[in-house]
Amino acid sequence: MAEPTPVQIFRIAEKRKQYRSGSFFLKIGILALFVLVPFVFPSYKTVDLAMQIIMFATLVASFDILLGYTGILSFGHGMFFGIGAYCVAFLIGKYGMPSYLNLVLGFVTAALTASALALLISFLSLRVKAIFFAMITLAIAELAIVLATGLSHFTGGEDGISLSMPGIFAVSFSIGDFMGLEITGRVLTYYFIFLSCLGLFLLMLRFTHSPLGRVLQAIRDNVQRAEALGYKTFIFQIISITFGCVVAAIIGGLYAMWVGYVNPASSLEVMAIMLNVLLMVIIGGMGTLYGGIVGAAFLLITQTFLPDLQNLAKDFFPQATLLHNVLERWLLLFGILFILVVIFFPKGVIGSVQDYISRRKTILLGKE
Repeated sequence: MAEPTPVQIFRIAEKRKQYRSGSFFLKIGILALFVLVPFVFPSYKTVDLAMQIIMFATLVASFDILLGYTGILSFGHGMFFGIGAYCVAFLIGKYGMPSYLNLVLGFVTAALTASALALLISFLSLRVKAIFFAMITLAIAELAIVLATGLSHFTGGEDGISLSMPGIFAVSFSIGDFMGLEITGRVLTYYFIFLSCLGLFLLMLRFTHSPLGRVLQAIRDNVQRAEALGYKTFIFQIISITFGCVVAAIIGGLYAMWVGYVNPASSLEVMAIMLNVLLMVIIGGMGTLYGGIVGAAFLLITQTFLPDLQNLAKDFFPQATLLHNVLERWLLLFGILFILVVIFFPKGVIGSVQDYISRRKTILLGKE
């Protein structure tokens, strides 16, 4: 294979510089957008949508550590999300008073409970592979729903648990206006969760770009080869599962803070949480982390605004009965959009973009 010429090396360096510069400004733009949402779009619906995108993007990234970086398919990841939500609800709702100490204890309890349960499930279930492990985690997740529903004296059953936030996170808290926006407990909760999810996301980036993360990718690509190189793949898989599940539990606690209510249907339901998480991973791209942002934004925005298209169609096209009937079945439109994304972005949006950039580099090297 011929060595690249100085001109080719210069072009590649310039392309890399442009890509990194564009990528950096894109990330800054996305962060600025979420920071400014309460100021620019202060309506409850828009702020709630932005908050859900932030939380689910982080949750999807934690699941991507298992699926995209380690090659482990688990249908029980949403269970840890629910465990985190219930731990916070117990400490500041059902069994404790709203206070900062109880809030911190709720998150600590969530992390410890999730790590202990993740270790237990890993030791008992990782001996089986692929779909068999997925089925075991699905069964455990369903058991968690049954327990949360049946133990109503402890968990509140289907009625769930309502909780009130302490201090500056309380809905009634207010410190006045700032740049036309009333700084309430709701706004402060938004920025607290935003900064918490940003910190978790940066931690996951550091985790995946560390030597440990590269070992996990080697295990994903070829377990036998990783074992032949001397790595104890079982231990590394346990670390990956435990880390991802602890992050999911913390996000569940943040979710409980935002909605102020926890029940089995909203926090533990496999179809309501895991199906959305899987769709977000597929849309964004596995093994990218950033794909979770794209997947969460696409899924949540379409689910939020597609039903509104029916009302818009009735206002602007009152005689278009066929169009009204089509828009009434907005889930059909969502399915079509999802199919189009899969067709045009087979590796997910971020994965396909990375693949395109890689091909461009190959062309510059003269290999094609």
